[in-house]
Amino acid sequence: MTTPETLPETATTPHFAPAGLAPHRVAGPRRWWDWVLAADPGLGQLQAGWRSLVAMATSLAVGHAMAGALHIPDMIGMMVAGMTGLMSAFAVAENTWDRLARAILWMPFPYTAALWLCASLNGQRTAQMVLMIGALVLTFFLARFGQPALLTGMMLFNGLMIGMLAGIPAALVGKAFAVALVCAAAVLATRLLLCYPMPREDLLRTQRAFVVEARRVADAAVDALDPDADPERAVRRMDRSLRRLNITTVTIDGRLAQPEVAADPAAAELLHRHLFDAELALRGIGQATTELTRRPVPAPLREALAVGLVLARDTPLGQAEGLRPVAARVRESAETILRDAAAPADDVEAAVLARRVGHLLESLADSLRDWLTLGRTTSTSAADVPFQPSVALENNRLPGSAGPVGRVLEAGSETGWRRVIPFVRVPAHAAVAAAIVCPIADAIDPHRFYWGLMGVMITLFGTHTTHERLRKFGHRMVGTAIGAVLGIVVLHLIGRDHVHATLAVIVAALAFGAWGMQRAYACWVVGLVVALVQLYALTTPDSGMNHLLGERLLDNGIGVLVATACAALIFPLSRRTVVKEAERGYVDALAQVVMQVEQRWSRPGEPVRLRGAARAVDAALSQVQSVLRPLVRMPLGVRGPAAEHRAALLATATGHARTLAFAADIDVDLAPRLAGRARLITTTLTASLKELDRFFASGEPDSTGTGTGPGTWRRISPLVRELEAELAPAAAPGLRARRLATALRELDALDETMAAYAEQAGLPVATEGRTAQPPATPMQRRARSLMAAWNEPQHRAPAPAANASPRRR
Repeated sequence: MTTPETLPETATTPHFAPAGLAPHRVAGPRRWWDWVLAADPGLGQLQAGWRSLVAMATSLAVGHAMAGALHIPDMIGMMVAGMTGLMSAFAVAENTWDRLARAILWMPFPYTAALWLCASLNGQRTAQMVLMIGALVLTFFLARFGQPALLTGMMLFNGLMIGMLAGIPAALVGKAFAVALVCAAAVLATRLLLCYPMPREDLLRTQRAFVVEARRVADAAVDALDPDADPERAVRRMDRSLRRLNITTVTIDGRLAQPEVAADPAAAELLHRHLFDAELALRGIGQATTELTRRPVPAPLREALAVGLVLARDTPLGQAEGLRPVAARVRESAETILRDAAAPADDVEAAVLARRVGHLLESLADSLRDWLTLGRTTSTSAADVPFQPSVALENNRLPGSAGPVGRVLEAGSETGWRRVIPFVRVPAHAAVAAAIVCPIADAIDPHRFYWGLMGVMITLFGTHTTHERLRKFGHRMVGTAIGAVLGIVVLHLIGRDHVHATLAVIVAALAFGAWGMQRAYACWVVGLVVALVQLYALTTPDSGMNHLLGERLLDNGIGVLVATACAALIFPLSRRTVVKEAERGYVDALAQVVMQVEQRWSRPGEPVRLRGAARAVDAALSQVQSVLRPLVRMPLGVRGPAAEHRAALLATATGHARTLAFAADIDVDLAPRLAGRARLITTTLTASLKELDRFFASGEPDSTGTGTGPGTWRRISPLVRELEAELAPAAAPGLRARRLATALRELDALDETMAAYAEQAGLPVATEGRTAQPPATPMQRRARSLMAAWNEPQHRAPAPAANASPRRR
């Protein structure tokens, strides 16, 4: 598939975007609020806080007004309406108005049904408690059937809880339904008026966040070129900037697949391609600058680089063509040194890196120009989008451990009765945990036993590993303690007699919690507890407030710990199994990249998505990193360092996969014999990756003992060197030849990195000149890791940087 990048240089003519075509909000100069966009790409966190503020203010006002109109107690009206508003803000985040309307207007029906069911039991506490446990279990069961089913289960549970708290009699259930229905309609109206979903606007904001992160990378590069800068600090800053840049770009890729964002298939795919190329250019600039911090740089060359990067940082990206003269100046400064036969070796190496920065600046200008232009002209029609997402966001965040855990469950539940395990596993955790926690919480405080059930619910929602559940436990405890202190301080400041001030504090606290939830769960707990303190103050004297908050902390803690224990003991999943599945998913994603390279070179007319496949490797790496985090980081352990080393190798391989995806997207016009050699390289590497995948699945290599058969990682370095040697005499200067040479180098570096990873995992590696060693047993691998840790108790070698080749060519 021929693209503009693959044409010969003589056939490529520069083209310029019309002036002002790029959206000004994306491409304009620096603004003081850019740090907000960088911290919250797409403003998802701020939107969550604003939704909560609008929904809670609306629902409490409607509840108060409806209570007066229907002649029911104010507390009942405001509790029924308040829960409706709270759940509409937290559980309904659709990005089209029709889905938003369906979800919000459906909420009163299961909610009121639960209120009626609770009232019909006529105060039978045991039956009501059993019913709440059943509703909790049903909620987790319905979660597997999509958002509408999950919302139904949550409203049933909340209806039972409000029914018991408020003691709503059966005679008032009809009026409660009217309150809930009017509240839902009012919340829908205010959300459509003040929080109208605009997914394409969110995409533009995320594009602006990318621009901000790009400027941060350039700023970090300028800082690194300062001769007085601390090299270690400069490298750390650059690493942070590149990491944030990658998070933002992967988030944009996930947003591209959301409804109503980019409905035109060609525009969506081109947005994805140009974004990928722009990130790759920025990463290359950052890594080249990092290398320059480790060597002396001639003053004229340093000045040219600094001026060029300052201009790249400060030039509005809508005028990205202005980077071309900058890139030309940097290249000319580098060529001056390279033409000097007497130049010192260090100066020559610095000039080579500077010349690379010049080429990358020009590539960045092209990618940003096309990308920002498409950002304005993307279609918003309702046509189907065949764009294939490489990243599936979870609540607008990068995917975590849910994917590997789900694949492990599906793999172990293919036959017999085990087919039901994925459906009943979490409901079983909830049922057993609730049955244990409910009597304990009831003994502590019969009127607030539901606090224990809330601990069970928040533990099992959104968590998939013991590490995540215990981390949530820590956030819950710390957030409750901080929120209790702040809530009591605010209570003393405003007093108990100012109802409107109390309601304002409740709404503001919940809005703050909603804003901070995606950043840190403790932020949500702080806001929630501050709001609850104001609510408890209506019925609890000062002398009993500390005791009440202590009970809440104890009940929540018991619920979290019991739920964590049940999840670890009932249908347990081994952490090692989940980690292995995550790494297996990564290997499979990497194999897809190599297979698409082979398809791109052997069948140029067929469309392939090399950049999309490389982005899937990014998503797979995110999953590996999320499950590799140890429960407790030990100073001298075996699993911890080994896991960190594996993650570092995979991060390095991800960098090579990105560069390979860009460089290999060319039409390869080779003689049949050379084309066969290129095909042998890609098929051999693919076979090794598939063998590693099979090794993860079975746990043992199927080795024949020859080092060349199944069960062995076969190195492609000799094949790559042979092909490079044959291509060298006939290589013609030009873009296509350079890209092919880069692709071969990246294939070799990718093979070397993954061979080291395979060897650490236990798969034998056949290197040049010798056969593979017999695979080490698990005990031998453990002993080697222990000896390595014992020999380096004070200093650990730094992990390889992403995109850095493990060998110098």
